[in-house]
Amino acid sequence: MTVLILTSEEDVTADMVVARLHRTGTPVMRLDPADLPGKAVLSADYAHGDFDGHLSVNGHVLSMRGLRSIWMRRPGEPGAHAAHPSPWLTAETRQALYGMLHCAAARWMNHPRSADQARLKPWQLRVAHLSGFAVPPTVFTTSPRLARQFAEQHEDVVVKSASGPPRGDPALALPTTLIGPDADFSGVAAGPALLQRYVPKRADIRLTCVGTRLFAARKTAEPGQVDGRYGDTEHAWRAVPVPARIGRSVHDYLRVAELAYAAFDFAEDEDGVWWFLECNQGGQFGFVELETGQPISEAVALWLSRRAGDRLPAQRSG
Repeated sequence: MTVLILTSEEDVTADMVVARLHRTGTPVMRLDPADLPGKAVLSADYAHGDFDGHLSVNGHVLSMRGLRSIWMRRPGEPGAHAAHPSPWLTAETRQALYGMLHCAAARWMNHPRSADQARLKPWQLRVAHLSGFAVPPTVFTTSPRLARQFAEQHEDVVVKSASGPPRGDPALALPTTLIGPDADFSGVAAGPALLQRYVPKRADIRLTCVGTRLFAARKTAEPGQVDGRYGDTEHAWRAVPVPARIGRSVHDYLRVAELAYAAFDFAEDEDGVWWFLECNQGGQFGFVELETGQPISEAVALWLSRRAGDRLPAQRSG
C-alpha cells in the first residue's frame, strides 16, 4: 500500500517525511498536481458498477486500490506546468485528479474539504472560542468608523492579512503591523481589514499536531516584537510541555475542524497565558524539528503509513 504526497518538487519538509517512510519500507509516490498533464499521467475507469484509477509518475504506476493515504502538503495548481496552461485546463485537471482521489478508500492529511474550511480566519477564531482558547478581541470590517472605534477601545492593535502571507511578489501586500487609534483608517473601505488587540508577548509558541500527538516549541520574543515569523533574533526554538488545558482545547479544535494535522501559533504573555493567533492546517514544521529535535516528521510518516485499524503510539508532548 502506497502513500501519495501532493507537493511541489522543492519541499524540504516533505523530504524529511519521505526519508522516514523509506526507512520503514513504505512505498511512496510524490506528485505535484502542477505537473499534470505532462510529467504525470492519470486514468480513471468507471465500468460495470466498479471503479479503478491509476497515476503514473516517472514510470511508477499507482492504482487507487493500492493507495493507503494522501498527504496534501503543498500542492501546486493543477495544470500550471503544462505547455499551454489556462484556467480551463486547471479546472479540468482539478476535476480529474481530485475527483479520482476522492473515490479511493484512502486516509487524508488533510481532507481538501476540511482544509479549505480551516483556512478561513473568521471561522478559525470562532472554533478557537468554542474550544476554550484565550483569543484576543478581533474585528473584521470594511467600515473605517468601526475600525477606528475598535482601535480607540483597545489602544494598541495589530492589523494583518486574514489570508496569510501572499505567494510570490505581489503588487499589494499587507504586513502585520502595530498601529494606534490615531492611524488613518480610511483605507479599510477598500478591502476587509483584520484588527486584533495587541498582545505584549514574552515568547512565541508553535504547537504542531499530528493525529493525537502534540509537539510544542517556544522561542523568546524580542521586546515589542509583533510578528515572530520575521526578523532574526538571538533566541532559538526550544521544546516545551503542552499544558493540559491547551491540550484539551487543541483536541477539541481538531475534532470540530476534522483535521489530522495542524500547526497552532500562540503568543505567550507575561502571565504565561497562551493567546491563540491562528491555526495553519498546512503549516511548516521542518524548522521546529531541526532546532528542537522533536520527531515531527517521524510522527507524520507513522500516521501516513499505518492502516486504519493500527494502534497509535503512546502520546508524547515533547
